Amino acid sequence: MHDSRRTRVLLGVLLALALALITFDYRDGSSGPVRSLQQFGGSVFGSLERGVSAVTEPVVGFFGRSGGSSSQVAALQQQIVRLRAELSQQQLSKAEYQQLSQLLQLSGRGGYRIVAARVIAIGQGFAQTVTLDAGSRDGVRPEETVLDGQGLVGTVTEVNAQTCTVLLATDATSVVGVTLASSGQIGWVTGPGKTRSGSGLLRLQVLDANAALSPGEQLVTSASVHDRPYVPGVPVGVISQVENQAGSLTALALVRPYVDFTSLGVVGVVVVPPARDPRFSVLPPKPRPTPTVTVTVTPRSSASSPPPGG
Repeated sequence: MHDSRRTRVLLGVLLALALALITFDYRDGSSGPVRSLQQFGGSVFGSLERGVSAVTEPVVGFFGRSGGSSSQVAALQQQIVRLRAELSQQQLSKAEYQQLSQLLQLSGRGGYRIVAARVIAIGQGFAQTVTLDAGSRDGVRPEETVLDGQGLVGTVTEVNAQTCTVLLATDATSVVGVTLASSGQIGWVTGPGKTRSGSGLLRLQVLDANAALSPGEQLVTSASVHDRPYVPGVPVGVISQVENQAGSLTALALVRPYVDFTSLGVVGVVVVPPARDPRFSVLPPKPRPTPTVTVTVTPRSSASSPPPGG
């Protein structure tokens, strides 16, 4: 379907009405739509490939409804979601083609069988989650690894027929087992959560407190039990800063993830793990240090003066 000006106008009107009704319902003391918002959102976001009804029908249907503001808000939310899905019924953009190509290359190198999906919603509140347009109908199950063309994105936490919720690796509750490519040391990374600094750096802890960590070391996921929630060998990130603390039982460092969590688009859910551990074969090439050129300038000696009296 085409992204028409008429559809955008109708969507804008419906969004304005939704905000007005939700505000009215909140002031009225009813928590119905607020409480049901998260439950509702997952079930109505359908796969973008399944299509939706015409644009004008939802608008007429909404204004024909009767009842309290709670039911009106719920109905309006459903129509808005349908319109949003209709607006997304378009060919992949150039950026999405590139994301899909990189995703297929990474999954091919690692031997991961994936279900490709799009990010269609970002979670609100403290948890860092996204909603994908793939669900149980597509073979997605809870506790499956999610990645993109750069590396680890997170893990599936909730699934319904048409969509799933993914907990991002940057969430404060996320814990991912990792292996250092250079030494084979094992440890885990935790997410920073939503911080004011917005650095997005993961926090690494290695079991060996005497491990020699250094900036530039690469990390991949370690295999979980039965490869759930994480399959092995997925690129995680690179150490950017070492933070060893006196008396600490583990070696500490900060890790810059390969994935840009601010621009997630096309991702893949690993529905079948690799037949064998890819180890470090999926990692991108380690950047080579820029050669340092040293230039020595020797000052020219001035012409020798004739000896006195010469």
